[in-house]
Amino acid sequence: MEAYTDFASVYDKFMDETPYEQWCQNILTVLGEYDIKDGLVLELGCGTGSMTELLAKNGFDMIGVDCSEDMLNIAMAKKEQSGHDILYLNQDMREFELYGTVRAVVSVCDSLNYLLEDEDIVTCFKLVNNYLDPKGIFFFDFNTTYKYETVIGDTVIAENREDCSFIWENFYDVEEKLNEYDLTIFVKEEQHPGEELFRRFQETHLQRGYELAEMKRFIEEAGMEFVRAYDAESLGEVTDTSERIYCIARERGK
Repeated sequence: MEAYTDFASVYDKFMDETPYEQWCQNILTVLGEYDIKDGLVLELGCGTGSMTELLAKNGFDMIGVDCSEDMLNIAMAKKEQSGHDILYLNQDMREFELYGTVRAVVSVCDSLNYLLEDEDIVTCFKLVNNYLDPKGIFFFDFNTTYKYETVIGDTVIAENREDCSFIWENFYDVEEKLNEYDLTIFVKEEQHPGEELFRRFQETHLQRGYELAEMKRFIEEAGMEFVRAYDAESLGEVTDTSERIYCIARERGK
């Protein structure tokens, strides 16, 4: 079942507590360390454009890539409202094409965890290296196997709101390091006064957990230079209990 189709319409509602502002500041801090304060920046897995909009607001010329047309439709609506000059491309991260190079590439909110095979990650990273300016920066995050196995595990999460609700059934395969979550979503439909009807739809999402050592290897295989990594929550050193990790890599020749 294809992910981020019907779910796109309520994605921002259920993600309203996501700390996009803080994540944006983390990105700006890192890019600033390499004197990247303007110019072209690509966001991979941009979704509904929440982070893309924030980076555009901070002076970057943004390109957003996502494989979900439904998510991009919402991103386009945000663009029309904000007036930011953002180019959105409906492309797969493993096959994206640009017209030229960019100063930096960013990917957050565990977008890369949707790439399930080693070769998928390496293929994506090779494209990143290809489209980065010389010594350009790649900033990305990923969820760890620790998070999927220990924190999320085989759990059921439910949330009920006035106009929508969801049931999230999570299943983790330890051997394959694959996390499956089945979403059942109920969205209130516009009806005649006094009527309350909800539309029900389902989606299945698959993500793979990764270790930092694996990501370092993928970066090297793709021809980039691994710079550093740190815990996305504490902004300190990576530990065995880090749930989300920030990685920084640099272009090292084509």
